[in-house]
Amino acid sequence: MANINTSKLPYEYTPISMWGYFGYQILFSIPVIGWIFIVIFALTAQNINLRNFARSQFCVMIIWLFLVVIMATSGLFVSMMQNLM
Repeated sequence: MANINTSKLPYEYTPISMWGYFGYQILFSIPVIGWIFIVIFALTAQNINLRNFARSQFCVMIIWLFLVVIMATSGLFVSMMQNLM
């Protein structure tokens, strides 16, 4: 595997570290504040890798929202909540 010298890359192309992805994942999972950061980073992040990661998280958020709406309208959500209580 080729060793990439990241010090010569422009900032917008520098890779995000594993801990960076981990931290952003925790930040994005905070209910309201994280969602705001997802939108901000998806639209305005200078680093392309961070912008793409935020966009992927935004897509996941939309899929979850869509599934919750489907479950709520079909009555499945109410049935699942009654079984938990």
